[in-house]
Amino acid sequence: MPEFIPAAKPIIGDEERAAVDRVMRSGMVAQGPEVKAFEDEFADAMVDGRTCVAVNSGTSGLHLGLLAAGIGPGDEVIVPAFTFAATGNAVALTGATPVFADIELDSYTLDPADVRAKVTERTRAVMPVHLYGHPARMDELQAIADQHSLLLFEDAAQAHGARWQDRPVGTFGTFAMFSLYPTKNMTSGEGGMVTLADEETARRVRLLRNQGMEVQYQNELVGFNNRMTDIHAAIGRVQLTKVGAWTRRRQEIAARFDAELTGVTTPVVLPGAEHVYHQYTVRLPESLAPARADILARLKEEFGVGTGVYYPVPTNELPSFNVEADLPNTRVAAATVFSIPVHPSLTDEDVTRVVAAVNTVVAEAGA
Repeated sequence: MPEFIPAAKPIIGDEERAAVDRVMRSGMVAQGPEVKAFEDEFADAMVDGRTCVAVNSGTSGLHLGLLAAGIGPGDEVIVPAFTFAATGNAVALTGATPVFADIELDSYTLDPADVRAKVTERTRAVMPVHLYGHPARMDELQAIADQHSLLLFEDAAQAHGARWQDRPVGTFGTFAMFSLYPTKNMTSGEGGMVTLADEETARRVRLLRNQGMEVQYQNELVGFNNRMTDIHAAIGRVQLTKVGAWTRRRQEIAARFDAELTGVTTPVVLPGAEHVYHQYTVRLPESLAPARADILARLKEEFGVGTGVYYPVPTNELPSFNVEADLPNTRVAAATVFSIPVHPSLTDEDVTRVVAAVNTVVAEAGA
């Protein structure tokens, strides 16, 4: 078998190692000047200068953003069910209730029509996910929020550099969160970045991440220890200089997949969207849903191609929530999608192998 092509592959080079070593030698390894520099550089590079606050994980970023925006017990926040559980978890951790809405099958992002149908007198906010690197329909969601006097947040965990109608994600809502987990389009080793529309909410996130204090031993509120270290920020600063080129490579690979894959539904890029392909996710015909596990096993065992299923169980159906909801597109996606390697370390020969493997296995499964 040829060398295995993993579904995801973090890229850590000599520059990142040198940055970590620089911080280690400085003796200042907790939150310090590297974190502040990373926040400023991320703001300029990704979100048109919006205030940024670095935290220790993407989930922390969602949780603190929600708390800082005033979300709590008695509130409802509309979220997609077709995403990672952290989106709904963060809402639940505030004491609020996540209300699960359906997605559109073309973009895998929140369906504005279903969001509108889910609004109640308890709804305080809508939080779309820019899933797989494709932006949600932010103009339509903003219109719904404005009509009902709701807050709008963004889970941009997978969407570094994505744009909607020539505006970067992370600049629409009261706050947005970008994950910096190792498999994301860029990483800090672990961490998250919260981008904020106003300074008062940003200050509350800073307080919440640091035990409720800006000045040592002057705790203004009950907070958490959700700080990012200077070690992680140093890695993130280096990655920030590389992510643009990596995104262009992802888009080049995706263009080949779009042109060459057969037997599956390839990702749709909506007019006005720039997709950054955190995942390249295809969809099997519904008739082949029962064969998905066998298809993925063959891709791995016979062709050396890694895959992932993001996400096989809708969040509302997880034991942690167990909420009934009529989400037909979510159920179709959960049963039929799988993601193939699109990371920028793929060679052109790797892409050719992936195309040949998927086309062969899917065709034989449907024969």
